Amino acid sequence: MSSTMVRVPEVALRHGSGRPMPAIGMGTANFPVVPETIRDAVLAAVELGYRHFDTASMYGTEPPLGDAVAEALRLGLVASREEVFVTTKLWCTQCQPDLVLPSLRQSLENLHLEYVDLYLIHWPVSLKPGPAVFPAKREDAVPFDFEGVWREMEECHRLGIAKAIGVSNFTTGHLEKILATATVPPAVNQVEMNPVWQQRKLREYCAEKGIHVTAYSPLGGQNWSGEGNAVLDSEVLAEIAKARGKSLAQVALRWIYEQGVTPIVKSFNKDRLKQNLEIFDWELTDDDLLKISQIPQKMVTAAGLFSCEGEFTSADLADMEIVEE
Repeated sequence: MSSTMVRVPEVALRHGSGRPMPAIGMGTANFPVVPETIRDAVLAAVELGYRHFDTASMYGTEPPLGDAVAEALRLGLVASREEVFVTTKLWCTQCQPDLVLPSLRQSLENLHLEYVDLYLIHWPVSLKPGPAVFPAKREDAVPFDFEGVWREMEECHRLGIAKAIGVSNFTTGHLEKILATATVPPAVNQVEMNPVWQQRKLREYCAEKGIHVTAYSPLGGQNWSGEGNAVLDSEVLAEIAKARGKSLAQVALRWIYEQGVTPIVKSFNKDRLKQNLEIFDWELTDDDLLKISQIPQKMVTAAGLFSCEGEFTSADLADMEIVEE
């Protein structure tokens, strides 16, 4: 191991048959997709100590991530495929029972892998099959067959091509529908979470059910309204960062880690990638935690997935909502 490489703690997943999940992951969503940029950033991240990489069929980044993993193996940066934890996701247009398994097989082909460590349902939203379009058309939303889709997710797990299975953007209500019929419960629920959207109710529920929470947009990047970044603009976090001698991003990521949640943080800048790993050898104080708990909350809703035009003709937006009441 390189002297500059950070040893990242791991968390055992309660459900599934895979390896433990490294306690921080690198996100790869980037629009437009520049394959070389993603491949090079992932390789740089591997050199620094990252072993957990998050992609999705919708992102279009599965091929460059797969190329980077293959190159890391070739260069000896990792000794085996088993050292790397790869997550990908089932997009809304494939959320039909007969499309789940073919979709994962396509993702595996894109990634040049025989299995993924974690396969997630990307949203509690089902769209008519067809090319992925963002934002989606309202009239393309159809009722979600939770039982049928989850049964096929379990088949992916049974076949060994998804070592663990889970969900993303699911509320407690959506999780209840899965758990009512699941043989293999979701191992993970990946949701937006950061100091300005703390997901307290959902985290408490997931803890009760043995579902590990991972956090996307841990630095507040999922901002579809263009109104600035409430995390990076937070005066509370800036004050704590100054007092601790840390960056604001490190404070936000450390707070997430201290909640028992795994942050999935996206940066293609090597210096920031390195800083984002430097969160495991210090702690926030009780006073820091109290101040962060009092930050006003803001969140993204499911409506952001859809265009403003058109009508929901087959599905109800309320059934797809991702914000806990």
